[in-house]
Amino acid sequence: MTRSPTDPGMETLRSRIDDHGFAVVASAATRALLDNPTVGAVEAFQAAWDDLCVDQYMADGGRYRRRRHAVFQVSGDAIVRLPHQAHYQATEYNSLNGGIERWFEPVGQPAAHSAVLTGLFAACRQIFPLDPHHDYRAELHQFRIEATVDAAGRPTPEGMHRDGVDWVCVMLMKRANLAEGTTSIARPDGTTLGAFTLTDTFDAVFLDDHRVMHGVTAVRPLDPALPAYRDVLVLTFKSLGKDPITIR
Repeated sequence: MTRSPTDPGMETLRSRIDDHGFAVVASAATRALLDNPTVGAVEAFQAAWDDLCVDQYMADGGRYRRRRHAVFQVSGDAIVRLPHQAHYQATEYNSLNGGIERWFEPVGQPAAHSAVLTGLFAACRQIFPLDPHHDYRAELHQFRIEATVDAAGRPTPEGMHRDGVDWVCVMLMKRANLAEGTTSIARPDGTTLGAFTLTDTFDAVFLDDHRVMHGVTAVRPLDPALPAYRDVLVLTFKSLGKDPITIR
């Protein structure tokens, strides 16, 4: 993906999303958006991905995905973590694993209170056109996709999809000993809009979930003798306001 050493600016990111439905941001620029968290804060946040639990709901029988989950309510300037609850997607959005309540282990408190996450919430609230008069349900997902020489890891086993929310941020936390893992963005009619690979910590993409679909190709180990995994943070926002959401 194209590297940018500086913050591209909120107006530029908003314009990219408005024009194309998504914006890709390279690592250095994302760090600036997050207010340049310290090395210690980043390392502590990354370490939270070493304590994820196997996803027991994979309808394809796979055991290559580990995850944790948390729900927040965003109201005006306040962000409040809600009591732990299930993650639910209709089969319209997740044909493989949708249609049921999925109870994942909760995101740990250190990760939920990390300066990195605080910075990401602040950035998303500026990048996405969140209505200050509406409340939003924000869901945080920690994912680790593991790959072995005998079994590729599938970051999006449901294929190209929408998440069934309003806005989505996908941010890479770590990538170890992997080949492939290309992200594709497409219109709902299948027209491809772009493809790129998140390779460095904080490489990110910001999506308008009404307008675009996304998917990621399977990952495989470069060296079969070493651990191979892809750690990703996904943060979604869905309006709880009374007014209907405008689909552009």
